[in-house]
Amino acid sequence: MTDLYDDTGTRVSVPAQVGRVVSLVPSLSEAVAVTAPGLLVGATDWCSQPVDLQVTRVRGTKNPDVAGIVVLRPDLVLANVEENRPQDLDALREAGLAVWTTYPRTLPEALVSLGHLLDACRLDRPGWLDAADAVWREPWKGGRRRAVVPVWRRPWMAVGSGTFTGDVLARLGVDNVLADHAERYPKVDLAQLPEHDLVVLPDEPYLFTPQDGPECFTAPSRCVSGRHLTWYGPSLTEARVLLEQQLA
Repeated sequence: MTDLYDDTGTRVSVPAQVGRVVSLVPSLSEAVAVTAPGLLVGATDWCSQPVDLQVTRVRGTKNPDVAGIVVLRPDLVLANVEENRPQDLDALREAGLAVWTTYPRTLPEALVSLGHLLDACRLDRPGWLDAADAVWREPWKGGRRRAVVPVWRRPWMAVGSGTFTGDVLARLGVDNVLADHAERYPKVDLAQLPEHDLVVLPDEPYLFTPQDGPECFTAPSRCVSGRHLTWYGPSLTEARVLLEQQLA
């Protein structure tokens, strides 16, 4: 066993050899499955990438099957501060499992976090991680827009302060008008939004579409890939080009 520290500063005792991993975060499932096919033995119902992922499903990110995860005997369980509930992670730890929790709030933090996580999985640094770093290294040089970024409706909720999503958009010339809000994902009144000239509508967690969302705003809307805007993993290698096209 080696004691390592995850994004929250929690000490995690990781085996010298990791042969079985359960992921409770869709983007982390993709990161591990792409880097080391076969290492992942369990994932949530929402873990949709890679498209041919064949592992035991352990329910959702907010209601994982704790007993089912224990039965899988993972060497490491991957989690995230935003995606997973503390009580579920505590239950896994109490069952004797090692839980690694991520918490990136900027794109650079995400790249570092992924490196630490894959190191905890006893994996060599993958080429896709270096490629993602290179893709995002060049700063944005175009004009800037002010945007609202809804993530849910009924009730309406939007991206607030200190989020990975907001940082990604800022690196594409789109400034979140709620970036100074006290909450990270506040409920909002559409009639009282700060001045903005763009609405960014990702297709997850709420499935916004050209027919569901834009009609509620007077500012122009752009529907974008939620996976490429909110996931940190192999999708980052293609996210910049795709999002620039979708935001244009």
